[in-house]
Amino acid sequence: MRANHHQFVAFAYVVREGSFSAAAVRLGVTQSAITQHVAKLEKQVGSQLLLRSREGIALTRTGQDLYDLADRLVTLDSSIRERLEGYEAMARGHLKIIANAPLPALRAISQFRMAYPDVEIDFALYGWTTATRLLRERRADVGLITDAPKIDDWERIPVQKTRYVAYLLPSSPLAHREILSFADLRQETVILPESGSLTERVVREAEAKQGIQLQRTIKMTTFPLMCEAVFQGAGIAIFLGNSGLISRGLREVPIAELTETHETAVVAPKDRAGLRLVKAFIDTASSSAFSDPEL
Repeated sequence: MRANHHQFVAFAYVVREGSFSAAAVRLGVTQSAITQHVAKLEKQVGSQLLLRSREGIALTRTGQDLYDLADRLVTLDSSIRERLEGYEAMARGHLKIIANAPLPALRAISQFRMAYPDVEIDFALYGWTTATRLLRERRADVGLITDAPKIDDWERIPVQKTRYVAYLLPSSPLAHREILSFADLRQETVILPESGSLTERVVREAEAKQGIQLQRTIKMTTFPLMCEAVFQGAGIAIFLGNSGLISRGLREVPIAELTETHETAVVAPKDRAGLRLVKAFIDTASSSAFSDPEL
């Protein structure tokens, strides 16, 4: 018996939503139906597609290859449904948004919600490596990514340009400097995002180029957590400037070795970028971003 359309859709939504139960809710069917569809698809393929654990689900290599095709099928379904239902379908729907830079993403989401208040939005903040991988693997509809890779299959529209700065307490002896250097920070505790982040990569490359190594570093998962650590006196954070209102009350001081400007873009797989809700969000993100004079 040949695998059918429902099996591919069920499989794609399990991966998209991260669990069988969440996929069932999104599709409006029972969890048992989702489980049966995926099991039948695995039987047809002759290979396990998903690895199940307490932490959730993960794709096998075969599963990743098949998911790419299944997700494109779901996207095509959505495009056909939009044409049949018309623009009133935009009053509802669901968007999965990811980002590695909080401020441009949250600004765009806020403005999008004003226009489409009934659209359900899932938003998550990740390190650069994870955010890029999830978008490459089609695990999200749209992302706001700094220094996003140039991939032929991606729609990519710039929304912000900024450079790296040091975030310090106003009471810090270094807070009133016009510019800081790695030499100034060598004896300080420096807070960086988690391993694999764009920030860590940029800082390590600058260290190697300048022959200066920061002696004490702390890794943290998100920019808001980094800012809270600075407020608590744990150290000085390095992150992209103008990254969030959470940093109000902190001083942002440029770093001499980090002069390059980094571009954050709103990115989506090209077939998804044509979907009306995704396109509406991309338009919102691009129109809300040009408060930065560099753009």
